[in-house]
Amino acid sequence: MPPPLRGSHESLVHQNAMAEADGLERILDDADLNDRILHGSLVPVPTSSMLRVNTDLPENRRYCRPWTAKFLRDLSQAHAAHFVGGSLEVTSAVRTVEYQRRLRMINGNAAAADGDIASPHLTGGTIDIAKQGMTAREIGWFRAWLIPLEQAGKIDVEEEFRQSCFHISVYKSYTEKAAHNNLETPLASASMLATRGR
Repeated sequence: MPPPLRGSHESLVHQNAMAEADGLERILDDADLNDRILHGSLVPVPTSSMLRVNTDLPENRRYCRPWTAKFLRDLSQAHAAHFVGGSLEVTSAVRTVEYQRRLRMINGNAAAADGDIASPHLTGGTIDIAKQGMTAREIGWFRAWLIPLEQAGKIDVEEEFRQSCFHISVYKSYTEKAAHNNLETPLASASMLATRGR
């Protein structure tokens, strides 16, 4: 079982720096969000029998960047191939600065809406996937599948425990990936696991 993929202040700073390097702006409010959806810079979370969205998530926040959608398709297909009949649930995707500020007022654990540790959800590149309902074997597989992509700089992962989810920021370079050739097979190398750092 690979160890939990714990987040850190440095990781959050890095996620914001990567978003800036990818040229992503924070989405200000619902008008800004709807404009980006209209112009195709945000696409729907790719739901299927293998991937669903939590029904509590408002319709206009069931969107993400195109490369994040590709990541979700790859991940859900790999998961379903390994755990027949299994499905994943997206609990959070794009957010707005306006929403994040309101969230901060009622949830002291919520990330900032501004600055170098702002929530990466504000760019649309980040999604949360629920851990609730996953077996220990699934969680282990999940960690092992994500680690090589993080080591390759394609994603950043923070495993949250209060909200019980995998918080995953996906970068534009994910669509150029070549390192993760066999999506059905989780990482088995203990030496690779040992090199993962924060």
